[in-house]
Amino acid sequence: MANSPQSKKRARQNERRFAVNKARRSRIRTFLRKVEEAIASGDKDAAATALKAAQPELMRGVTKGVYHKNTAARKVSRLAARIKALA
Repeated sequence: MANSPQSKKRARQNERRFAVNKARRSRIRTFLRKVEEAIASGDKDAAATALKAAQPELMRGVTKGVYHKNTAARKVSRLAARIKALA
């Protein structure tokens, strides 16, 4: 357990950041799930628009430190390739 005032403050900050990051991660996963569902249904137009909406969310996650830059780029790239293959 945290004892010093500094460690108590850090524990409070960590809890706050964890909650914010958790919400952000959840939001990004929702966007990605919509893309996945559109791909699974075979609707190329819906999948493309869903990816267009998901991409800025993913990149925002990168700038906020939730995801690594390469991870987000890899996810976008793989989704785009799967959408392209629907044709």
